[in-house]
Amino acid sequence: MLAALGVLAFSLTFPATAWGLEGFGPWSLVAVRSVLAALIAGGSLLVLRVPVPARRHWAGLAVVGAGVVLGFPMLTTLALRSATTAHSAVVVGLLPLTTAVFSSLRTGARPSRAFWIAACAGAAAVIAFTVQQSGGALTRADLYLFGALLICAAGYTEGGRLASAMPGWQVIAWALVLCLPLAVAGTAIALASEPVRLTGHAVAGLLWVAAGSQFLGLVVWYKGMSLIGIPKASQLQLAQPLLTLVWSVLLLGESLTVAAPLTAVAVLVCIAVTQRSRG
Repeated sequence: MLAALGVLAFSLTFPATAWGLEGFGPWSLVAVRSVLAALIAGGSLLVLRVPVPARRHWAGLAVVGAGVVLGFPMLTTLALRSATTAHSAVVVGLLPLTTAVFSSLRTGARPSRAFWIAACAGAAAVIAFTVQQSGGALTRADLYLFGALLICAAGYTEGGRLASAMPGWQVIAWALVLCLPLAVAGTAIALASEPVRLTGHAVAGLLWVAAGSQFLGLVVWYKGMSLIGIPKASQLQLAQPLLTLVWSVLLLGESLTVAAPLTAVAVLVCIAVTQRSRG
């Protein structure tokens, strides 16, 4: 149940970001989101009296911060200014496969041939979808999304490595705290240069991506993984792109092309094969 709640929280990230962009500029939304999430994380660390991580872990935490706290939210927010949440959800459905590649390079793991065949098939499906949706050429939004995949995969890989030395929720909490000074400076600059129009949607979207997606979702997700194991938890995350497609229709009124759900299902099948492959 905890891991499923984490997946549910993540699936709402793109629709909530779209809502947030109704009242905030992209830089303001990401900066304020990071500040709020860091305050929640820092408060939790203080209340629970969590000791400061050893010095050897701070370089890894910086990678997590750059990838998960700053890079992925910023690039996906920029993409969502012109791309629909449905389109973005399908492209980012490739994230588990991208993370697998980074993990293999970082840890030296050697997955089976079936794993890589499925990974390549999933990549081909995503690339075909993005090219078809953009009329035969990649758009700037697609480039933002592919960049987000790479930088988030690096952050996930490093976070997974650190999770063997400290509880997973503390990894994201300390990464948020580490990024707080930069987020505060970014907030001051962004709010001074981007107009803000507070609406119900904008405020709700901001609060969700800060508290739900950036922190609480990761807390229950990591706790669920520790209880049922990473393989079972990762199977639950396969539903995330499809859930986001549903939210894009229910919350944003987007209309789906036939290609979007078909591609999402194809990607999920490929990821399922990689999860079940030996090694």
